[in-house]
Amino acid sequence: MSEVLQQLWQTIQERKQHPTPNSYTASLFAKGEQEILKKIGEEAVEVIVAGLREGNERLIYETADLLYHLMVLLAARDLTWEDVEQELARRFKP
Repeated sequence: MSEVLQQLWQTIQERKQHPTPNSYTASLFAKGEQEILKKIGEEAVEVIVAGLREGNERLIYETADLLYHLMVLLAARDLTWEDVEQELARRFKP
């Protein structure tokens, strides 16, 4: 995992274990998995729209939002980014 993703993952885990007021991540955990899934759906649509109608900068921005919300879902389910990496490695063996 890249350093940026590792730092993001650690922050997500920290907000899950020690929620703080005014934390968007903590508020997602408090609202539950349904809200997290709703946000993933919204962000996925925004990625599609950006890919169809907007420039690369917007596509990158929306992709980052989608990735963040996916990581929150993994954390909510007590899964890890490494679980995803292992699945990718399983699929793409040289």
